[in-house]
Amino acid sequence: MARQVRAEVTRASVLTAAADVFLRLGYANAGLNEIIEQSGVTKGALYFHFSSKEDLARGVIDEGQVRLAAEMATVSDGPAPALEALVALSYVAIEAAGSDPIVAAMLRLQHEIGDYKGTNGNLVATWLQGFEQLVARAVEEGDILVKDEVSAAALSTFLLGSWMGAYVVAGATDALNDLPRRMERVWYFMLPGLVDASKLEYFRQFASRRLLR
Repeated sequence: MARQVRAEVTRASVLTAAADVFLRLGYANAGLNEIIEQSGVTKGALYFHFSSKEDLARGVIDEGQVRLAAEMATVSDGPAPALEALVALSYVAIEAAGSDPIVAAMLRLQHEIGDYKGTNGNLVATWLQGFEQLVARAVEEGDILVKDEVSAAALSTFLLGSWMGAYVVAGATDALNDLPRRMERVWYFMLPGLVDASKLEYFRQFASRRLLR
């Protein structure tokens, strides 16, 4: 049992150090030697848990996804109307990335590696399933108006793409600190195409209040 605990502590130390290095240097420029030095473990200990830099990066992605999923579940599984949950989720991801380096590294790495995969499959496909469920519920609740030719799946893809696009552009322009405001603008411009005019001001204010939290 003590050996297992030590192994878990070592793995956590490596993931924490790797997240910091990947965030500072990016995947291409990060080196295992720097991660080893920062984590305070031996090379053998690192390779016991991770066979390569790519394997380590995907380990960070896995851990970041677990943490982000836990944060998002508090919103998506709650009693709030589905459209409010969709708006809130876009901010939850930003807030989690701002407070947890492993989540932030996960969001960066999945883009830099390019296939958006950890070791447990495609993250975007997983997120998309959750978005589709919320969009379908928001349609049933009467908050999202969907035209006959637009499916909930297509709308979910658009919404998730808008969120991910805002993150990528903010990262590419060194403006991640401005991402909450940019997300509020995303909702400001999207909501007129989603909701009835009588509900537009309410949901725009909801997005703005979430920004100010």
